[in-house]
Amino acid sequence: MDMLPIGAIAALIGLATGAVLGLSARLGDFCTLGAIESAVYGEDQTRLRMWGVVLGTAIFATHILAGAGMIDLRATLYHDTAWNPIASVAGGLLFGYGMALAGNCGFGALVRFGGGDMRALVVVVVMGLFGFITLGGPLANLRQFLFPQSPSDSMQSFATLGERVLGLPAIAVAGLISAGLIYWAFSHEGLRRSSRHQAWGVAAGLSVTFALWGTTTLNKISFGDIPVEGHSFTAPLGRTLLWLMTSSSGGLSFAVGSVAGVLGGAFLGSALRGLFRWEACEDPRELGRQVGGAAMMGIGGVVALGCSVGQGVTGFATLAYSAPVTLGAIYIGALWGLKRLILGAQPD
Repeated sequence: MDMLPIGAIAALIGLATGAVLGLSARLGDFCTLGAIESAVYGEDQTRLRMWGVVLGTAIFATHILAGAGMIDLRATLYHDTAWNPIASVAGGLLFGYGMALAGNCGFGALVRFGGGDMRALVVVVVMGLFGFITLGGPLANLRQFLFPQSPSDSMQSFATLGERVLGLPAIAVAGLISAGLIYWAFSHEGLRRSSRHQAWGVAAGLSVTFALWGTTTLNKISFGDIPVEGHSFTAPLGRTLLWLMTSSSGGLSFAVGSVAGVLGGAFLGSALRGLFRWEACEDPRELGRQVGGAAMMGIGGVVALGCSVGQGVTGFATLAYSAPVTLGAIYIGALWGLKRLILGAQPD
């Protein structure tokens, strides 16, 4: 570690934990939009219930390490920035609707690109571009006017709330929430029968926890130069594109490693399952729909301070107030978008 720049070490942490996420998507079918489609239109909730395993594992493991002083939850974006409920709802709805139009979220697009789908590369690039347009480009002032952000003066955590209201230790509150999510997951017979979904659900949850632990460790070593963060795939897509083009945007970082890790894990998982194949878009209308959806996701993800993985898994692991609200809005937006696509595909 003494021989490597601190940013490169952060990138390696992102690479390793991101690869596990990529593998969980290809080998365990972990996917936000896929879970919604299967549950609502395929009448199979196995992939949706897998989220209970992912979240239950991530929440409990994260709070175990936080209780031991190994993860600094207060330093994460979800607790360091004052929560704006309107931004969570508006950004989540826009992200979810865009996710349905694009056919995947940013994480899912990376996974599909790792499996040879060139259409997904368009989604990744456009989403990263519009994320940065909203974060620090032409739309930044409008975003700040409509959804102002300010530093938070307290923890915005359900664990802290439970500690204050119920008098229970934060780890006990986290344990109860985790147990409830895992019970919900295993109450479904399809998930109980699928050891594959169970195992990769645990792996995905732990990858988020270890990302937070690794960046917390580097944050202490670097005296705050390395931020405490977990996996998210909106602004990090833009940062990775900038780094690839200029080696700037902060240089090597956790975000760059995370994106590369998901790509690498998805490629390996696709190869192991014999699913890798080159695909391209043959329908201009489909490409236009995907570009529009990607732009919506880039804007919505920045407004909501995270995507389906950033808020939906990493934010949930910290038990931030914003996480279930944003994830619920993403779910509703995705249902709305899917319904529009299905109705539009039906003959008159």
